[in-house]
Amino acid sequence: MAESFLFSIAESLMAKLASRAFEEASQVLGVYDHLKDFEKTLSLVQAMLLDADQKQEQNRELQEWLKQIKCVFYDAEDVLDEFECQTLRKQVVKAHGTTKNKVGHFFSTSNPLVFRYRMAQNIKDINKRFDKLAADRHKFGLQIIHVDTRVVHTRELTHSRVADLDVIGRDHDKEKIIELLMQKKPNDDDTSLSVIPIVGMGGLGKTTLAKFVFNDKRINECFPFKMWVCVSDDFDIKHLIIKIINTVNDLASADAPPLQHNLNMLDLEQLQNQLTNRLFGKEFLLVLDDVWNEDRVKWVELENLIQVGAAGSKILVTTRSHSIASMMGTVPSYILEGLSLEDSLSLFIKWAFQKGEKDKHPHLVNIGRDIVKRCGGVPLAVRTLGSLLFSKFEANEWEYVRDSEIWSLSHKKVDILPALKLSYDLMPSYLRQCFALFSLFPKDYEITTFEIILLWGALGLLTSPKKNMTLEDVANQYLYELQSRSFLQDFLSFGTYYVFTLHDLVHDLALFVAKDECLFINSHVQNIPDNVRHLCFAERNLLGSLFTTKSVAVRTILFQDDTIGFNGETLLNTCVSKFKYLRVLDLSYSTFEIFPRSIGKLKHLRYLSIMNSHNIKRLPNSICKLQHLQVLKLDGCTKLETLPKGLRKLISLRHLEITTKQSILPANEIVNLSSLAFLSIQSSQNLEFIFTGEKFLALQTLSVSSCQNLKSLPLDVKKFPKLESLVVKDCDNLDLELWKDHHEEQSPELKLKYVEFWDLPQMVGLPQWLKKTTNLLHSLFLFNCDNLEMLPEWLSTLTNLKTLVIENCPKLLSLPNNIHHLTALEILIIQGCPELCKKCEPHVGEYWPKISHIRDVILEDSDEE
Repeated sequence: MAESFLFSIAESLMAKLASRAFEEASQVLGVYDHLKDFEKTLSLVQAMLLDADQKQEQNRELQEWLKQIKCVFYDAEDVLDEFECQTLRKQVVKAHGTTKNKVGHFFSTSNPLVFRYRMAQNIKDINKRFDKLAADRHKFGLQIIHVDTRVVHTRELTHSRVADLDVIGRDHDKEKIIELLMQKKPNDDDTSLSVIPIVGMGGLGKTTLAKFVFNDKRINECFPFKMWVCVSDDFDIKHLIIKIINTVNDLASADAPPLQHNLNMLDLEQLQNQLTNRLFGKEFLLVLDDVWNEDRVKWVELENLIQVGAAGSKILVTTRSHSIASMMGTVPSYILEGLSLEDSLSLFIKWAFQKGEKDKHPHLVNIGRDIVKRCGGVPLAVRTLGSLLFSKFEANEWEYVRDSEIWSLSHKKVDILPALKLSYDLMPSYLRQCFALFSLFPKDYEITTFEIILLWGALGLLTSPKKNMTLEDVANQYLYELQSRSFLQDFLSFGTYYVFTLHDLVHDLALFVAKDECLFINSHVQNIPDNVRHLCFAERNLLGSLFTTKSVAVRTILFQDDTIGFNGETLLNTCVSKFKYLRVLDLSYSTFEIFPRSIGKLKHLRYLSIMNSHNIKRLPNSICKLQHLQVLKLDGCTKLETLPKGLRKLISLRHLEITTKQSILPANEIVNLSSLAFLSIQSSQNLEFIFTGEKFLALQTLSVSSCQNLKSLPLDVKKFPKLESLVVKDCDNLDLELWKDHHEEQSPELKLKYVEFWDLPQMVGLPQWLKKTTNLLHSLFLFNCDNLEMLPEWLSTLTNLKTLVIENCPKLLSLPNNIHHLTALEILIIQGCPELCKKCEPHVGEYWPKISHIRDVILEDSDEE
């Protein structure tokens, strides 16, 4: 299925070949004619790829042809990447090199004569292979289609809370489950747990129903102590206990025992004691969502551990398996059926039309009725196809979905929901590779937009931004489009980024379409196929299987656990010797003290993480040879004595996270990173002052955290003209106003849109310079500011403020009198501020008349327990 990516790969190659930089470089190196020949053949083949993609399902020979085309495309990408490496290196030598550097460059393997000969040979080889394959294109009867016309009409990103209006056709099911949960046993002294299973096939909405119940007010009153744990494929007792403890910690009051920094470091007995302490004597509701374990011994072991709650405690289980439900349940299973045809049609209409649109298109509604009949009452299928047809009003597009041959695949061996596969097949080519990379994450993994955007960018999957757009804007647009197709769910906003998940069946689809490209390696994987390009390891102790592969094609190596004690040097040496085209490398939590110099040989690298490598003391200057590097994560390297010399040579770097023992940052190096858009400085205890005179012309996000000796933070629009997001956290001695005392001009007019202040004991009031963001600031977060006493009246002049979050600011007793002037405010969250919470209580609090216009007002006084 990975051949379905080919059109977007071809587009990327064509864009590079057409660029002026490539044309000039190829002329200088004498390979211009060779590249033009390749471009001509590529154009011919590309025009047939869209038709080939649609026909390959039924044609094994065509599938094989496309696989061979894909191999040539990837090899061509690597050759063109060599051009880019050479061009970037020449720029660095010209701008920062000494005479010695320039002479050494000539006599190295990268000198123009050697490079010209090698590139000419590589391009000739690719042309020869490609011409041979292109000659076979006629025998498949492929039509020429130059433009991918598939488009996605997007909606706003949704949030994860399940509102009553969002759930159709499940009111009866909800009432039945609530009835079962609220039933009391005849003997109140019976402390045995009641376990209620919800059983149904994938996509029926078991999790949605459980959330529907979980958030009901009656359940809140009956079970003030509620926990939600997603189980999925993993029923490892230790991991489950950790998940439950983390859920409990999220609910706990301020006087609860402190959260362990790393629960993975504790042994099973220690974890069991923590779990017992947290659950003992409490009447709780625990939801175990998506259970697959059929081992009764494991279930009994977990059941015994959580048997310490008060009488009346309940467990709600969702599972696809009747045998699992029978094993776990103490009452008969609740069998969830498919939606009725009318409810299915209502759900379909909700996702296919904007409000009020359906009445204008009765003919489409009739076609829609035929489509939902094919969905068998499965809400995920209904919602996905409704999303697919959103804002499409041509009858032929609807008829194509209704009459597609894919519905006949439902009984084949590949257990992919036809509706999902159909939606994927109609997805624009540029989204397909991006979607496939979700297969690198385990099921139910909470993905941050932050991490997926960096991954897409490093692998070159984002199209060039249009004017006034950034790569991050392009990536966010892709996420909006995927979410609009119902491929992403449970969106939770954290201001500058979102966290989301994939439904299990959507994850299965990602695995299916990416099976030739991506591999998530767990204990069940026996070997790594040679053609796989993207690897993610579930555990670091599985690294041994990496060494058996002979492939040089690997581009991504990631890990999903945070186990400390990982020998990163062994992995790095393997990468240098075998995977010279590597783009993404994760060496987080490594144990080495001195980082190997060989890292400089991975010249194609775009993404390098060494974060939380707590023993590392020095980094080699050879890191600065990685001119392609876009992302460098050095945060959490608390013993790192100095940053490498020559950071300014990383001319492609956009994202930098650092921790250092230096008292003064090499600002003259960092300021020369002309592409730097994100900078995070963490746990650098010796820093007192940073960036006193430098200008960061491209920087959009600045995060400073756990710098205990930092005294001032110079923020000026002249130094940070594009700064939009600011996060300042856990800096005990920081005075946000101090730098102004030595500033000649008036307060700067920053262009901030998003601000977070965390754990700042020096902050009694908001800094005055924040007032100058009047027309731009849309999100303000204040966390754990113990001495914050008041919010200024000028806060009400922030007319575009949409989100205001105040947590654990106990001395804050009031809101600005004119807070009702914040007419754009949509979310107000106040937690851990006892007096202020009382004053904001709905209908009775003195501030309620001034905040009742706000769409979401969430109040929680953590002292109430």
